[in-house]
Amino acid sequence: MGGTLSEMHNRWNLSPEVGQRRAHWQAWAIPMALVVATAMLGTSCTGGDESASSTTAETTTSVTFPRDPSLCPEAAWMEPGATPAERSERLIDELTLEQKVAQLHGEVQPDDFRVVPGIPELCVPDLLVTNGPAGVGASVEPLGSLPATALPAPLALAATWQPSMAHDFGDLMGEEMRQTGRNLLEAPDVDLARVPLNGRTFEAFGEDPFLVSEIAVAQIKAVQDHGIIAMAKHYVANNQEEDRFNVDAIVSERALHELYLAPFEATVRDADVASVMCAYNKVNGTFNCENEPLLTGVLRDQWGFEGFVQSDFGATHSTVESVTAGMDLEMPSGEFFGRPLLDAVNAGTVSDAEIDQMLDRRYVQMFRLGIFDRLPETEPIPMEEHGEIAQHIAEAGTVLLRNESDLLPLDDAEIDSIAVVGPWATQAATGGGGSSIVNPMRTITPLDGITTRAGDEVEIIAPTGTDVAAAVTAASEAEVAVVVVGEQLTEGTDRTSLSLPDDQDALIEAVAAANPRTAVVIHGGAPVLMPWLDSVGAVIMGWYPGQEDGTVTAAVLFGDSEPGGRLPITFPAAEADLPTSDPERYPGVEGTVQHHEDLEVGYRHYLANGIEPLFPFGFGLSYTSFDVNELDAPEQADADDSVELTVQVKNTGDRRGTEVVQAYVESPPEVGAPSAQLQGFTKVTLDEGGSKTVTVELAKRAFAHWDADTHDWVITPGTYGVLVGTSSQDTPLTAEIELD
Repeated sequence: MGGTLSEMHNRWNLSPEVGQRRAHWQAWAIPMALVVATAMLGTSCTGGDESASSTTAETTTSVTFPRDPSLCPEAAWMEPGATPAERSERLIDELTLEQKVAQLHGEVQPDDFRVVPGIPELCVPDLLVTNGPAGVGASVEPLGSLPATALPAPLALAATWQPSMAHDFGDLMGEEMRQTGRNLLEAPDVDLARVPLNGRTFEAFGEDPFLVSEIAVAQIKAVQDHGIIAMAKHYVANNQEEDRFNVDAIVSERALHELYLAPFEATVRDADVASVMCAYNKVNGTFNCENEPLLTGVLRDQWGFEGFVQSDFGATHSTVESVTAGMDLEMPSGEFFGRPLLDAVNAGTVSDAEIDQMLDRRYVQMFRLGIFDRLPETEPIPMEEHGEIAQHIAEAGTVLLRNESDLLPLDDAEIDSIAVVGPWATQAATGGGGSSIVNPMRTITPLDGITTRAGDEVEIIAPTGTDVAAAVTAASEAEVAVVVVGEQLTEGTDRTSLSLPDDQDALIEAVAAANPRTAVVIHGGAPVLMPWLDSVGAVIMGWYPGQEDGTVTAAVLFGDSEPGGRLPITFPAAEADLPTSDPERYPGVEGTVQHHEDLEVGYRHYLANGIEPLFPFGFGLSYTSFDVNELDAPEQADADDSVELTVQVKNTGDRRGTEVVQAYVESPPEVGAPSAQLQGFTKVTLDEGGSKTVTVELAKRAFAHWDADTHDWVITPGTYGVLVGTSSQDTPLTAEIELD
């Protein structure tokens, strides 16, 4: 949720219930303004003068009452031996109708607008909600009151291609949720990157549903292991910020299930996610939060989801329709689920049984995760320990895109001087803007990190300001030039182009002309165009590394750490190459976005149409070299079984490094898939000269497609191709599998 205040005010005025929405706006916009305004001012541009901080930070929380379980020792729902379902039923039986309705919406409070107040006399705890795609976000008062670890952007996490890293990411967030006294984390964002211009591209995991699912499932499990509610969002087809409150996404049933719904399905089936957030937009004519075919027909009836559905903030448009559709909790207040819901029950348009079911879905999850059985307590976040975890993840997700003549890694024993220039050299890229912003425990700028790592023997030439002439002078005087550039993406606004803003392309060209040994470090949350690519020696996609930015950047530049990332999203050579370059597809015409590309999202579009991207999905270089060969795959397989592939990977270079083996499946023509699709991968780290036989498992779903006639997944017998390599465009190892 979030966005600019004017954008949300416009959304309110577009509603038919203008007067009601204006009153609603006054009730919660002011406390929200504190967060949004601070986010837009602070975001990721924190200066380097804070980087000296190395102490453990204290945190605070806002709790509406000091809940004490001893107040109700005889309460049947507090009996620990009972099941969550039994405890929930007993509690609901005790509540009055007014209490029940009060539990079905948030309440804006002066110091916390993300809360559903509990019922202290019945030991019902507050539901304390926190934004969390990139760390424990600011939910209490203005941003400065809630410091937490600013993790790498979720897109950087996806770039690790490593579910174990996603587990560490989620584990840290779950721990910090407990340390800050909160209990519901609005994360992960599993929306596909359909439109690279989307201002929230950095918040999610890229363009492929299989990769997104693998990362999301690992993260959710780790978060919920701490007794914290995880929330998969934004359900569904929420792929742009432009007109996001009203836009109608027209999507085929097959594309919905194979692409946009698939990650949500994985979070339900494989991670048992406790909650789902319904999005602002419409899908095929109906707002998500009152879309019964999606909220009930798919989410609950098909997948067996047992958790609760919360609205995005202000995404509720009705009372009876939303209840009937399957929405359970309105945030941030009770515009539709407050007095109007109580009136609907009294009028008989919403039943008592429906109210109880809505409550039960949330209470069962809260009992399951132990939220009723513990007091919200705070404790210091271990900044150094968590900073090291954040750094490790960021390094593993950093992608080396170009490295001519082995410019990198830099050898400080052979280099006397380094010019560090560019507008992002003196600011830590802690994350994108909007509601996902985290108030960092500390920040380390690239300049500070490089200076510290280089030591006294290497001169760092860093001109003040962003003057091109000064940058050129510095570059001409140094042996190597490092240009740190970037772009601030934010919720609420899409990018106007894929080019770097503020004449940064011209800066890079000028520096490269002055010093051919120029390395470019990009800090951003989405693909960018690179008209200067052939003139520079090296390019690193550093994403938003989080609070440890400078340490990460220096470690990768000097080779203390391997740039272990691979692209989770295609970098196009030109904007005209995007699958959504047609205005009907994006930003839409008269409030409607046509998904005419259907299944051709991301790399599928480039493969299907023979378009050469600037850098393909899955691409990334290493500081060493690898040989991937000897694919072994069965010639025949049963459609009910998974398939195992084995591949030999050898490190043929002179240093330790990592490679990601990727397996794509090509369906028979009659299936109608546009291209081969990622269905398995594994990341392997090998010492110099080391080799290993790695296994990639293809699940049964790898050979299935959604059939719109039967409304189910089906497997068509026939010959399936298996393509194995190191990117979507580089799959030299092939095999054929006959499926019975």
